[in-house]
Amino acid sequence: MTYLTQRTTQRAADRAEEQRRAAALAEERRAEQIRTVLEFIRFALEAEGVAHARPSQWEVSDEWYRTARPAMDGLRIAENGVELLCAPGLHAPTTAYARALNQAVWQEGDGTSLAERLEPFKAEFLAVARRSLS
Repeated sequence: MTYLTQRTTQRAADRAEEQRRAAALAEERRAEQIRTVLEFIRFALEAEGVAHARPSQWEVSDEWYRTARPAMDGLRIAENGVELLCAPGLHAPTTAYARALNQAVWQEGDGTSLAERLEPFKAEFLAVARRSLS
């Protein structure tokens, strides 16, 4: 009888430890996803600022370009981080927002304001990110 009691107790302790490890791993993964989404948001805001500062004419040697290039490289890296580490449903809105930012930075506007061009993509990304992280 003592052996059965000890074995049952040990199994319960093992299960509890496994559940604790699984919960800790899930929380670590969630924290990593939150950091990844926040990094993308940081680079997206930086790219938006670069787009606002975009001169009508620019050259590769311009100060604006030397600011824009690293901002857009960082955005691309952060976009890939979202694809790699976050829920699959978040990738499409992330890519769409990054592409809209890319166009806003590198191409001449179409007469609409930057906010009008970016807001639908930003809103969709934030809505899906919020759902995927909750």
